[in-house]
Amino acid sequence: MVTVDTNALSQVLSAVDLRIGVARRRDLAPGALLPLVPGALTLVYISEGSVRGHPPLAAGCRLDVDPGSHRVTIDPDGHRDRLVGGDALLTLGDSPFALEAEDGARLMVVDLELADAASQLRAVLPEVITVTGFDALEPAAAALAENMGLVDPTACPSRQGDPVICRMMATTVLLSVIRAWAENGCAPEGWPSLSNDPFLDRVIEAIHDEPGRDWSVERLASVGAMSRSTFAERFRSAIGRSPADYVTEVRVDAAKRMLDAGRPVTEISRELGYASDEGFSRAFRRRTGMTPSSWRLAHRTPIPA
Repeated sequence: MVTVDTNALSQVLSAVDLRIGVARRRDLAPGALLPLVPGALTLVYISEGSVRGHPPLAAGCRLDVDPGSHRVTIDPDGHRDRLVGGDALLTLGDSPFALEAEDGARLMVVDLELADAASQLRAVLPEVITVTGFDALEPAAAALAENMGLVDPTACPSRQGDPVICRMMATTVLLSVIRAWAENGCAPEGWPSLSNDPFLDRVIEAIHDEPGRDWSVERLASVGAMSRSTFAERFRSAIGRSPADYVTEVRVDAAKRMLDAGRPVTEISRELGYASDEGFSRAFRRRTGMTPSSWRLAHRTPIPA
């Protein structure tokens, strides 16, 4: 049985912060192709019918779930190209990919955008995840997936929905797909490690747990049980940015969530460790191109009349 690092898994799931792009229901006629958006994280739930991948999904782990007992049988070498009603798929969009309906299919398709600090998720996931029997493994999340496909606003502007609720629904389904894939034996041994370095993983976890702490390089190095110079070099090599830059990413992503929740700028800046609102606003603007107040207004969806 493959062992999953449950602490690292919890860290990965808790760090996910996303925004919904286009979410839609798609009915495909027999033989119809649905290209998925390249470069985008795309979540697909097969409501009815069956589909195949183009290019074909590789042979790999397949979960066979008994609907009555929910007993899971794992076939690590099973062919998983054919997906049927109740299955789910997640693709990172690194390569062109399309789904082809066999005898017709109904799909729920959601394009997702990860926040900056959650972009590490892309580094620890395979290009495509499939979870067969998702509706039996995660019935509540499957019910959300069945109904989260928004009508295209250009076709029906009166059903845009509350963006906070829609994001919560999509996040729940996404996390359930990743968890089902990982906890039922499909993840690689020891998955996930954000940095492939347990000492750096400890540092990253500490930053996410307390983004508002005064994280000097010396303090972060001590958490990772390293010298300052060794830590700075290993962190940049593994994560691709400096420790200070990563701390700022985590803080700005946390600030976005707080702004979405309606919290005051002053309260946010203090909680995230900034000495003044001006310092917080400068850091936020350097990362996003706008002030916190402007960002809040730009991401607020008006209620349809």
